[in-house]
Amino acid sequence: QVQLAESGGGLVQAGGSLRLSCAASGFTFSSYVMAWFRQAPGKEREFVAVISWTGSSTYYADSVKGRATISRDNAKNTVYLQMNSLKPEDTAVYYCAAGRWGYDYRAYDYWGQGTQVTVSS
Repeated sequence: QVQLAESGGGLVQAGGSLRLSCAASGFTFSSYVMAWFRQAPGKEREFVAVISWTGSSTYYADSVKGRATISRDNAKNTVYLQMNSLKPEDTAVYYCAAGRWGYDYRAYDYWGQGTQVTVSS
């Protein structure tokens, strides 16, 4: 019954922007920290951004700081990741996750199936 569904990925040129969305159901969304991770072929899943229950606190990986904004709408059970000035190294499958505050995948209980982001040079 628990489900996280990412959307908004696609193919963009370097310097472009995307807004990823994650729609949640089957759990109390407002009671969970939400995060975004990404995974490129041959690499481990890496932390991107996290947001607290109400959205008052956020934290970003150095690789996306200044280019990414995480936000949430608890009334819609949705978390977003706005990414600007995209670089080829941002190419990865992006995953939405729900759990406790952390920068490691082990902090999170629920995961979506991912959405592909491809940035061409």
